[in-house]
Amino acid sequence: MTVLHLADETEAADLAAFLTRLLRYDRAAAVRLQAAGTALAVFGRPPSFEVLAVRAVRLAKPYEDGLDATLDVTVSAGELLESVDERSVTAVVPAPVTGPPWAGVLPPRGGWQPETGLPGPAALHRTLADSVAEFRSRTEALAPEQRTRAELDRIGREIWSREVGPTPLPVRAVHAAHSLGFLRPPDPAVGEDTGLFSSGPWLRLRTPYGSIAVRRAGLGTLGVSVR
Repeated sequence: MTVLHLADETEAADLAAFLTRLLRYDRAAAVRLQAAGTALAVFGRPPSFEVLAVRAVRLAKPYEDGLDATLDVTVSAGELLESVDERSVTAVVPAPVTGPPWAGVLPPRGGWQPETGLPGPAALHRTLADSVAEFRSRTEALAPEQRTRAELDRIGREIWSREVGPTPLPVRAVHAAHSLGFLRPPDPAVGEDTGLFSSGPWLRLRTPYGSIAVRRAGLGTLGVSVR
């Protein structure tokens, strides 16, 4: 049994909250864990958003036998959540599962370059609120016979594929960040360390609470809608 010793109760609570939010979108969600030294990265993909979510977790001590040992495994998000103990500030790594296709295509670890033009957190919240309001207004205006899943998904794709300000970042990445608890109201104690970065075909929206990564090409045809 592999036990992860988390840095403090806040790290344990935030990890549990992230996993809980993922499971709201997919009860059978899997996450890929990568740990080296005192850093643990938890990757997940909420199916409604067509993005990858990355939650960085601080460990109290280097993983397993020291800095030379690493962890890279895909596990059940539900089983990992059940193992998080906020009192002992630990989590047990569940048995590996057969990874979904996305787990084999992760963003690069390095080579990220800053992208300019990303609006501040307050403006991102306004963009998201306006987009949600537009989706609801347009879908509520449909006649009953027109309110099909295909039409709802078409409207969703149109809205959530729009770019944020002068950046190439799609609005769905902002929506995902908010839904997963990464994009929160400004907190003076935390700061507003929100930025946009790119590496090859990947874009990464970074916040103090986690990151959302999205590929600029090859995303498939998954529809996005507000539920």
